[in-house]
This record gives sequence, C-alpha cells and structure tokens, in this order.
Amino acid sequence: MHPDFQQLMSQATRLTRSGNLAAAAAAIQAALMGASPTAASAAPRYDEADVIDVEAREVPASTVSAAASSDSGSHSTPAPSQARDDDVGQNPHTPATPRAPGESSATPGDYFTAGSFRNSAGQRAYKLYVPPGANGQARPLVVMLHGCTQDADDFAAGTAMNEAARKQGFYVLYPVQPRETNPQKCWNWFKHNHQQAGKGEPSILADMTRHVIAEYGIDPRRVYVAGLSAGGAMAAILANTYPQLYAAAGVHSGLAAGAATDLPSALSAMKGIGVRPGAASGTPVPTIVFHGDRDATVHPSNGDAVVAASAGANAQVQSQRVAGANRGRDSTKRVYMDASGKVVAEYWVVHGAGHAWAGGSPKGSYTDASGPDATQEMLRFFFEHPLATKQ
Repeated sequence: MHPDFQQLMSQATRLTRSGNLAAAAAAIQAALMGASPTAASAAPRYDEADVIDVEAREVPASTVSAAASSDSGSHSTPAPSQARDDDVGQNPHTPATPRAPGESSATPGDYFTAGSFRNSAGQRAYKLYVPPGANGQARPLVVMLHGCTQDADDFAAGTAMNEAARKQGFYVLYPVQPRETNPQKCWNWFKHNHQQAGKGEPSILADMTRHVIAEYGIDPRRVYVAGLSAGGAMAAILANTYPQLYAAAGVHSGLAAGAATDLPSALSAMKGIGVRPGAASGTPVPTIVFHGDRDATVHPSNGDAVVAASAGANAQVQSQRVAGANRGRDSTKRVYMDASGKVVAEYWVVHGAGHAWAGGSPKGSYTDASGPDATQEMLRFFFEHPLATKQ
C-alpha cells in the first residue's frame, strides 16, 4: 500500500465531516490509486453519487491523470463490446471472441461471446463463456462480478475461471460495469438504491442471470455468484436479495450486504470502523469467503461480517491450518455448520495476503499467485451446494 494511503484517508474523513463530499471522494480516489496527498486536489471530483469505492490494486501516481480519462491505464486487454439500445436480450450464440486474452488455445466447441441485457432498471453488457459439448445439457452457471477498473476479459484471465469451466463443463457469465455508471467501473454496492431486490443493479444482474438461464437451458438448481472487491460486495447483495436464484456465493475481499448506504459509511466500512454482520435474508445462502489478513484496502473484519450473515450466530465452527503449496501462503480455513452438521459457510483467511484474488493468474490484474486456489475452492464449495428442491 502506498505510504500516503492513511494520510489521504484521514484527509477524506475530515472532508466528509465538514460536508465537502466531492473533495472527500477525490481524496478517496487518490488514495486507492496510489497517489500522493498533493494529487488529491488535482484528482477528478465526483459528487456523492459517483463516489469511488474499492479499487483492487495501486496505480502509480504518474498514471492517475490517464486513469481518470481512460479505462485504467494498465490493461492491455480490450474491453467487451459496449451495449447498444438494439442489443437488448440479443441471442449470443454466435461467438464474438473465442476466449479471453491470455487463455490457452481453443477447445473445439467452446467460445466466449459478448452480449447485452436491459430491463426497467437499466442496461449492462456482458460476456459469456460457453463450454464445449454443452448442446442441450443442463449445466451449472457461475456469475462472476469483476472488481473496480477491471472488465470481463481481465477478470476471466486473472481468475482462470474459463479454463476451469472448460475442464468441468459449466457456463460463466461476466456482467460488465461501464464507466458511465461508476467512474472506476465499480459495482455500486454502497448506494441504498442498489441493495434491494427489484431495484438498481441487483435487479439488472438477477434478470440478466435469468435471461441466460432460459437462453441456454442452465440447470436452475446450480446457479452461483462470485466477485472480487466491489464485485464481491455486490455478490453478497445478490445472495441476500435473491436467495431463490443463487444457490451459493463466493465473496473475495469484499463487504457484507448493507455494509454502507452512503459515502461516510462506505469510508468507515473500508477502514473496518463499525463493521457489523450483513443483513441476512430469510433464507441465508451458503457462502465461501476469501480475505487476506494484510488487506489494506478492505479491512479483513469485513470478511467476518460476510460469513456471519450466512452462517448465523449459532453455527458450529471448525478451524484448520492449510499449508501453502510450493512455499505459497498459508491459510486458516474455518468451516461453519448448522445444528444438523450441514456446512453453511467457509472462511479462508489468507495469511500475509493483500487485496487480490488468491491463486490467480498473472495474466490478469489484481491477483496473488502465491495464495491458495480461490477459483477451485469456490467451485468445490459451489457444487456441494445445489439449490434445495422446492417442496
């Protein structure tokens, strides 16, 4: 973390208390992009509706200006096709791109295609990985929500989720947050109007998921959602608001549903101040959490809050140390069970790790290759938790 991070965050706190929310947002942006305190005054000034939330890695101060006017200044991968008004619910069977940049060579029959979806709450582009040999078979679906400054191609490459899907035979949906709806392409987890079923981004993402389920004959009992950072926070919101749609959730370096509703509470949650368990739905969704204990962007206490919302206060907990492979990072794995002994949550505390996808590929951004394989562990957890059959 940049040495001036704490100074900038303190500056943002003072500005928030004084009511200067635009300047506070600029200070937060500068802190998360690795800028110096003097750069805060030059940073783009967004109002509270456009506050920058969680960015997943530091950007050198020399790239701050470029990052404010371009996608991120650090990605070599092209962004997904932008959505158009006439793209609503388009049939994405024709592949636009065979795979994410950086992936291994083609497997006959699989493809990575672009599409767009709109409902009454708004429109978002997406990319969809279709596994080989999926014709007419009810396969699982994993919805992947990228972090700030990322896009679908980058997230697919960094998590290697498409390669896992190719081997195990499931679909992967990557909704895309455009800069027009958040300056750093963060999902708007911290806004009260994006935290409820039937409203805002949760509505768009849930209906997009339903659209893909219907279009491709997905197994409705095996639909899962996962995300990193701001994407992890939105994954927690989707699990909370749509427990009959998503059978399980994966939250990596994210925050619990309801952790914030405005700029001051977002700032506090990120710093670990006043963090409380998220608001669980009437039907808590099984959740697996990964969080680095050295995360200086989203305080690790947020991982505890995510788990508590899923597991509840009376869960039995078993803890074990997991040694890192090939001299990688060790982890503490906590397994939460209900009174019947059923696993309802897992929490992987990755020792010495910061704000990055554990075990990810260097082909994508915001990854830590020395960590445990979060992608494979999430998939294991997901496929152990199909949606319960309705009585």
